[in-house]
Amino acid sequence: MSQPQPDPAGPGRQPQPAPTAASAWRRPMVARLASEEHRTATVLELFFDLCFVTAVAQAALAFEHELAEGHVGHGVLGYVLVFFAIWWAWMNFTWFASAYDTDDVPYRLLTLVQIAGALIMAAGAADALKDDDFTVITWGYVVMRLAMVTQWLRAARADPERRRMCLRYAVGILVVQVGWVVRLALPDDVGLLTFGLLVLAELAVPAWAERAATTTWHPHHIAERYGLFTLIVLGETITAATGAVRTALDTDASIGDLAPLIVGGVLTVFALWWLYFAQNAPRRLTGLRNALLWGYGHYLVFASAAAAGAGLAVNVAHATDHGHLTDRTAAAAYTIPVAVFITLVWLLHHRAAELRNPADVIHPVAVLAILASTFAPTPAPVLVTGVLAALLIAATLLLSARGAARSPT
Repeated sequence: MSQPQPDPAGPGRQPQPAPTAASAWRRPMVARLASEEHRTATVLELFFDLCFVTAVAQAALAFEHELAEGHVGHGVLGYVLVFFAIWWAWMNFTWFASAYDTDDVPYRLLTLVQIAGALIMAAGAADALKDDDFTVITWGYVVMRLAMVTQWLRAARADPERRRMCLRYAVGILVVQVGWVVRLALPDDVGLLTFGLLVLAELAVPAWAERAATTTWHPHHIAERYGLFTLIVLGETITAATGAVRTALDTDASIGDLAPLIVGGVLTVFALWWLYFAQNAPRRLTGLRNALLWGYGHYLVFASAAAAGAGLAVNVAHATDHGHLTDRTAAAAYTIPVAVFITLVWLLHHRAAELRNPADVIHPVAVLAILASTFAPTPAPVLVTGVLAALLIAATLLLSARGAARSPT
């Protein structure tokens, strides 16, 4: 499929008429070029992410409370379901904006509607995790998704080359949202089954729609947007841990008891940040199949990073005799999310042929060592996890340097 040529007066967009007062208020939603130079996140996208911080924080906090009360299985299941709604709504906005961001008044107002939906979801996160009441979070999610339907209809009208694809997105999203609303009226015993079916339907919509045409998402823009959300979830880990330490100190906890947790937590978060941003993400975004695998795989990257914060907070509470979990369970609440994050980042950014490189094979070794630290006495697992994560970064740098020295210049 041929690509539209950039407008000399506006790089990265299809040719447009000379701007007028009317077009400044409302612009045609034509596709942006995937080859657009100097494409970066807009201030509106940054504001959108900032509002999603609330939803992520509320989900992580509710998850932390479930773990602290000993409802491990129930908490994990609820967190997985709630975080899907947060992640999927954010991801759909991100990929659409990469291809059709007009930044006109209607686009900004529809984004405001989506932000309102995110805040509604945040308000309903605790009820969903604690009481299995998905009413509020469902309505917030539907508000966000219906705004996306309107955006896709705008794109269908302005982009005849991809009209069929845009209409498929609009119809597919609308039908699934009807399903989410109907689910609220169904008996509780089929709630989990219907949730799973609707999740599969949501995941299938992009694959079905993109068979008609391909959106012109920008690889570097997408990689930057995902990186920004990674910073959000890693920041949530820091926030949760800081709050837990502050609470512990208010109860006259010993700083000596908390020191291993603080040091281990800081080392871990810094190592996870280093590991993620050491990757060359845009090179993996080649073609629809790779893009879907990379984009969908980030669900576990984001969810595990935010969950690690909840796990660290639980370990702090346990160290100050306020938790109700066993040592092993408290440790697992932290080490498992960290291991999942490292594993997914490793898998998403490497091809199968590259896994024979010693600098890459050490990742699963580090993951196994982190999981093994679960059985160490509390608070050692957090500190051991931080040290192992730091050693992983050091070993990767050392092996990469040796490989570069041996390769011909």
